[in-house]
Amino acid sequence: MLTSQWYREKYLLDRMTFRDLIWAYVLYPSIQLYGVLLACSIVGAIVIFEYFPVSPLRMAVSIVLTLLAYPFVEYAVHRFILHGRYLYRSPWTAALWKRIHYDHHQDSNDLRVLFGAGSTTLPTIVVATFPIGMSVGGWVGAALSFGTGLACFMVYELCHCMQHLRVNPKVKFLRRIKRHHLLHHFHNEQGNFGITSLFCDRIFGSEYGSAEDVPFSQTVSNLGYADEERSHYPWVAQLSEQKP
Repeated sequence: MLTSQWYREKYLLDRMTFRDLIWAYVLYPSIQLYGVLLACSIVGAIVIFEYFPVSPLRMAVSIVLTLLAYPFVEYAVHRFILHGRYLYRSPWTAALWKRIHYDHHQDSNDLRVLFGAGSTTLPTIVVATFPIGMSVGGWVGAALSFGTGLACFMVYELCHCMQHLRVNPKVKFLRRIKRHHLLHHFHNEQGNFGITSLFCDRIFGSEYGSAEDVPFSQTVSNLGYADEERSHYPWVAQLSEQKP
């Protein structure tokens, strides 16, 4: 009921204030789910510690390593999965790709297709965090690493929303990542993949600082899904033509 009610509303970032965004953010079902799971992971770590104690150092390292790994996971998923071409080339994953990224590049003001869906984000967070936590701090470390990953993703979602909101952030770093991301959306999508950090774009050579640095991309809104690609792999096009 809550999910269907949220999706019945219109959330257009170019018409929203910062307060509107915060309300939409906290009411989004997946954000609420992440918050509950974050609290459960902390409680779970405390309970598990009674049976499988580990040193405070190992617990701290589980958290720190997850924080250090997060920008790389964010970058890799965005660049190689969301901007990859294999998801739309299969009828089994075309709808998934359409929902999690194509629609967002088609209309970046629509908050309904900006937020990730818990059904796809949670497995990704588990896969990215559990190995880190387990290898360092066992089940306690896994719970803490998972909770840290959830917290990072909640920050990611809010930052991503703010980057499309027509409000200029007061914090200099937030203004920088906003400009970084809007260039990705409206000038050339083949660079500037970081959302919460510029670090990976810099070390992997995919950062550009202004529209003069790289040519305008003709595929900035369709991500290359056009012409022959569209005709050979028609499933996203068919879904797009259906009435919502």
